[in-house]
Amino acid sequence: MVKTPQLVPTRGQAVVENLVEGIFNLIEPITGKTAAKAAFPLLIGLFTFILIQNWSGLFPGVGTIGTWDAQGHLVPFIRPGNADLNGTAALAIVSMVAWFYLIFKYAGIKVIVYDLFGNKANKKDVPAVLYYFLFVIFGIVGLIEIVSITFRPISLSFRLFGNVFGGENLLHLMTGLYKWGLPIPFYFLELLIGFVQALVFTLLVSVYIGLICKHDAEGQH
Repeated sequence: MVKTPQLVPTRGQAVVENLVEGIFNLIEPITGKTAAKAAFPLLIGLFTFILIQNWSGLFPGVGTIGTWDAQGHLVPFIRPGNADLNGTAALAIVSMVAWFYLIFKYAGIKVIVYDLFGNKANKKDVPAVLYYFLFVIFGIVGLIEIVSITFRPISLSFRLFGNVFGGENLLHLMTGLYKWGLPIPFYFLELLIGFVQALVFTLLVSVYIGLICKHDAEGQH
C-alpha cells in the first residue's frame, strides 16, 4: 500500500524530503535554474543508486561467497554493481546521453556551438587583428574540448570502478587479519568513500550540464 505524503512528516518522510531538498539545493547553483528541475531526477537517481551499490559491498556475503574457477579464483554469487566496470560504464553512458538531451533542450545548438568554438573576447577591448586571430585559437580550443568530452564517460566509469573495486579488495585483504579487529576501521572508511564517490559522480555530471546550460542563462541575463 502506497502512503501519501503527510503535512506533518513521519521520520521516514522527513529523511527522504531532506535528502531530496538537500541535493536539489546543491545542484541548482551548478546546473543553473533553467535545467535544474529537469536534471534533478537524473542526478538524484544517480546519487542514490551509486550510494546503494557502493555500500552494498559492506554486507556480509557480498563479494565473498561464491564458487572457485579452474585458476583458483573466487567467482562471487553477488557483487556490488560498481565493482564491475560494465556497471560503471553503463552509468557513465546513461549520464552522457542524458547530458546531450539536456543541453540541446535547455541551451540549444547555437549556444553549444558558441560555447565550444565561439570567440569569447570583447571586440571593443582588443585590437581588430588580435580579435580575428582569436577565432583560430578558440576553434582549436573547441576541438580539444570535444576530445575531452569524448573521454568523459571513460573518466567517470574508471574513477568510480577503481575506488569501489580497490575498496572491495582492501576489505577482503583485511578480513584475513580479523583476529586483531583490523577490518572495522576500514568498514567506516568504505562508508565514507562510498558516499564521497556517489557525490563526486553526481557533481561531475551536474558540472557538465551547468557548463553549457548555466552559461546560456547568464548570457540571457
